[in-house]
Amino acid sequence: MNGGARRMVLVAVLALLLPPAAGTASAADRPTVRLSASQAGTGGSVTVSGSGWRPRALLMLLVCGQAVPTTGVRGTDSCANADGRAVTTDAEGRFRRKLPVAEPPVPCPCVVHAATATGPRAEADAVFQVAGHAVEPLPAEPLGGRLSVLTDTRLDGSDGLLTWFGAPAERTLVLTVGNVGTSPVRDPVFQVGTSHGVFAPRWEEQRWRGTVRPGGKARIELPVELAAGAHGAYTVTLKYGGRVLAEQPWDVGRPWGVTLFWILAAVVVPAAVFRAGMALVDRVRPRRTAPRPRTRLPGPAPRLVGLRPRERARHSSRPSPALPWFAPDRDPGASRDDSPTSPATRKGPP
Repeated sequence: MNGGARRMVLVAVLALLLPPAAGTASAADRPTVRLSASQAGTGGSVTVSGSGWRPRALLMLLVCGQAVPTTGVRGTDSCANADGRAVTTDAEGRFRRKLPVAEPPVPCPCVVHAATATGPRAEADAVFQVAGHAVEPLPAEPLGGRLSVLTDTRLDGSDGLLTWFGAPAERTLVLTVGNVGTSPVRDPVFQVGTSHGVFAPRWEEQRWRGTVRPGGKARIELPVELAAGAHGAYTVTLKYGGRVLAEQPWDVGRPWGVTLFWILAAVVVPAAVFRAGMALVDRVRPRRTAPRPRTRLPGPAPRLVGLRPRERARHSSRPSPALPWFAPDRDPGASRDDSPTSPATRKGPP
């Protein structure tokens, strides 16, 4: 056996011994959905089971119309949303849940649609017939260009100081789309929706200026804006031609600046009102004038009745002032030395 034959035999043996390729394994691990029955009437139920999902993932199960597994669901507007059920996969990515059968708002063909409610998007469908519900052929898709997402979507941008004080949060939805149709797509109009929690999205049409040729691709950038003061977990959804192209979660922080503002207002405003009220009171109330000092005329000695001996002695020791107009032995015009009690006027023996 020559060297070339030996190499061929070695390659064949290695191909048999080596594990399957990564592409085969990933295909086997794709999310799948199985039903306990292919048909049931309204009011009944069907058991839905699945495998290959992300561990501990939250899924939503719905009965949808105007859809087949090959084309997918044409938005949640064609599903019986009120009768849907939520289920969480186990550690191996499996689940089992009983789903009530309800008529979707559009005719069949119908499917049981399973999709992730949080995290990376994944979905799978299983054919199902609602007994007694109308069946109509699917609407023909318009010939021409058809866009599909080629890369994962993302939201570019960040919050600024004004957003911290309640200004609207803004982002840019960035993705790459490819034209898998037979004709070019010129100036496509996309629908961008933002939803909070379990509420329905608020849609806004945005036109992208440009042309995507058949087999070509283009980078799409669309602005997304929330209402002022919005916070919490949001989801940005992109639709084109009635089909959902992408979904992107958006966690918006709480505007703590607004809370700080109201706390300061609750402290500063009452203090300012109090100061203004006190200033007004000072202006309105009459001002009091200082009383004039009264001159106390000399009078009789205070009565010492009822005083203690020590206080009586102190009051009695004080000299009582003489009245200026009552001095019988003194001439008002005389000097101080001519008073009868002065040594100069005192009579006595020489």
